[in-house]
Amino acid sequence: MPGNGDSLTRLRAVLTVFFALDGFVFAGWVVRIPAIKEQTNASASALGLALLGVSAGAVVTMTLTGRLCRRYGNHRVTVVCAVLLSLSVALPPLTRSALALGLVLLLFGAAYGGINVAFNSAAVELVAALRRPIMPSFHAAFSLGGMIGAGLGGLVAGSLSPTRHLLLLTVVGLVVTAAAVTTLLRHEPPAPPERERPGDTAPRRLDSRTRVLVLVFGLIAGCTAYGEGALADWGALHLEQDLHASAGAAAAGYSCFALAMTVGRLTGTTLLERLGRTRTVVAGGSTAAAGMLLGALAPSLWAALLGYAVTGLGLANLFPVAVERAGALAGPSGVATASTLGYGGMLLGPPAIGFMADWFTLPAALTSVALLAAVAAAVGALVARPAGRAGG
Repeated sequence: MPGNGDSLTRLRAVLTVFFALDGFVFAGWVVRIPAIKEQTNASASALGLALLGVSAGAVVTMTLTGRLCRRYGNHRVTVVCAVLLSLSVALPPLTRSALALGLVLLLFGAAYGGINVAFNSAAVELVAALRRPIMPSFHAAFSLGGMIGAGLGGLVAGSLSPTRHLLLLTVVGLVVTAAAVTTLLRHEPPAPPERERPGDTAPRRLDSRTRVLVLVFGLIAGCTAYGEGALADWGALHLEQDLHASAGAAAAGYSCFALAMTVGRLTGTTLLERLGRTRTVVAGGSTAAAGMLLGALAPSLWAALLGYAVTGLGLANLFPVAVERAGALAGPSGVATASTLGYGGMLLGPPAIGFMADWFTLPAALTSVALLAAVAAAVGALVARPAGRAGG
């Protein structure tokens, strides 16, 4: 690998591009869901079932991708999944029924889940090679890409049909992938000394303690993603319904959360270098728990918005740390496990909040986000004891 320092810097840059592209494409699709619902004449329940195609495709593919990464390499799998993601995002507006939409979203979800495992696995290797906790910077790129994709999507929604908009995303995705592919494939993945030889396609045998630790980090990822999913789907409704905010002010709630999360991730490397992983997880989970209690129970709009922002800052680095630690322990399989559990948490959040809101109230339901953030902090503190320095 030529000029090791320069090579790793270029590799970091190109991986950052793929993280940003993933967030950009996914957000571009999300903002067109209402138009595609109207186009397919789907009821709310039928659309909900169709949207499960994204989740089902992602969850099923994540475990398989871990195996593909071991066999063919994280970089090759990242490129293939980026191409599939870019092509498949153009398919939803071509459908005319909820069933057809669900089927194409299976493919889109598979590509989305696959690229997340592949580039997170590549990022874990780079973190180990650089010996710096830079994982949050990659996830900050994903968040920034999502914010840009959602913003541009909102701007063009009035002038471009979903078909043209998502086809434009396909073109952007393929052009970016083509521009980045040479750099990514030219550089061999940086491997720590203990990594298996390239010719060894069998997964490493993990002892029971390592498996448990991977599941624990997956639990932390799931608790974090639960909060992200819950706030994305229910945060604005809480502000509008319970605090009588205008539609615009209610929409600002998730923007505050997402912007704070992005800022938190941009400063995550510095935070990790100063506090270490364990303290970052404990402090982040505790901060998010306090923030969400304020966001859910505050009697005024401004206090709730502050709570949402504090929650975003607290949750920002929990998922990147959890995925990085799981990958360091078990390679692509660890990343796949933590990502699957994390994605499961994101799926569980919105419906769980809905059921609890029916049983109790929406503010009470949203306090479950604070509870799980506190669980993540507690688990982070406990795992540091048996894991020794691996946890911190």
